[in-house]
Amino acid sequence: MSLFGNAKILLASQSPRRRQLVQLLGIPYQIVDISVDEVLPHPVEASVVAETLAALKAEGYNRALLPNEILLTADTAVVLDDKVLGKPKSLAEAAEMLSSLSGRAHEVYTGVCLKTQKQKKVFSECTKVFFRELSAEAIEYYINHCNCMDKAGAYGIQEWIGLYGVERIDGCFYNVMGLPVARICKEIETSGL
Repeated sequence: MSLFGNAKILLASQSPRRRQLVQLLGIPYQIVDISVDEVLPHPVEASVVAETLAALKAEGYNRALLPNEILLTADTAVVLDDKVLGKPKSLAEAAEMLSSLSGRAHEVYTGVCLKTQKQKKVFSECTKVFFRELSAEAIEYYINHCNCMDKAGAYGIQEWIGLYGVERIDGCFYNVMGLPVARICKEIETSGL
């Protein structure tokens, strides 16, 4: 039994980083598949894109939840100047994204949906990330040596670029990795999920 009793997380994510973070919590979990088009049903502000998509993903889960199960869906959005930087479609686009982040601060929003038989809780966490100036050589090194293609904003803070280029953050580090785990724990504990 874990700190959360007999709760079991159903993690609807293909992200290895989210899997790692849930595993570290010590809560029993299972990976589940959800097939949903990640398209916003209507225009929303950049700051709520991630939580809107997390809620959309949860609606795509069509099996009835057991009393001890908590469905966890999440989405992460990197926002610069009120524009969402998604996953790059090419190395050239990745380099362009990193160049735009260079020497500037941006926000990382991770939206989360926690759903049980009886309730649903949707929220997002924001972390401000400050990059130092990145040379063209540093950007080229990163995109050629790390997998930047599966990450919003073309970077993973836990990888080389985070060590080399992130000067500081204001907020939760794990949120930038893709899951605000402390907030998730708090929500599970305080909302009776």
